[in-house]
Amino acid sequence: MPDRNSALRTLIEQRFPDATPVTHRTAEPVATGISSLDAILPGAGLPRGRLTVWAPHGGATAVLRAACHTTVAAGERAVWIDGLCTVAGPFWEEGPILVRPRNRKHGLRAAEELLRCGGFALVVIAGIEPEGTENVRLSRAAREGGGAMVTLTTHTSMASLRVTSRIIRESYRWRKTPFGDPAVAEEVRLRVRAQSLGWNRSADFPVPVTPYDLRMALEAGIVDRRGTK
Repeated sequence: MPDRNSALRTLIEQRFPDATPVTHRTAEPVATGISSLDAILPGAGLPRGRLTVWAPHGGATAVLRAACHTTVAAGERAVWIDGLCTVAGPFWEEGPILVRPRNRKHGLRAAEELLRCGGFALVVIAGIEPEGTENVRLSRAAREGGGAMVTLTTHTSMASLRVTSRIIRESYRWRKTPFGDPAVAEEVRLRVRAQSLGWNRSADFPVPVTPYDLRMALEAGIVDRRGTK
């Protein structure tokens, strides 16, 4: 009877991962490196072997990129799958691996293989928004590999942890001109909420604002000669 109960419990956990407490039978979570954020996450980090869904707005990209660098600094591997190829190579800081798949199908396949191999503590999927059976396959791969998986999407099916964030508009801190007028944003505060089974917490914390100047060359291989004569 105990063996049958154990098998039934395992089957339920596999079929309905979002109905299981996010800290149940999991390894040490992956810390984001932002203490205020880790404090509101179950287990003080992103759960390993589970699907975390983060709504793709309100500073989510900045926070997750910081989490990737924290993971690498801790001696583990992190990978960012850029499904829409919105991240330009020159603007990607060395450390986490950047994957830029040719299409959505390749992105999902890459995510599944990277999750299942067990070599990455954190896998972030952006610009693909898996749903339905795709989430089932990715959740299974994350469970087998033992890494933390975060998808930037509004589809919360199969998610053990759901996170939303928004920018507090009145919190911008500006660098001013010599005349005292606001010129460049330097810092802003985010409000992040983490929700799971029996869990609902939020926190506010500041993040720096970093401007990125886009290249003006028409071809990626052409040297940018702005400012030269």
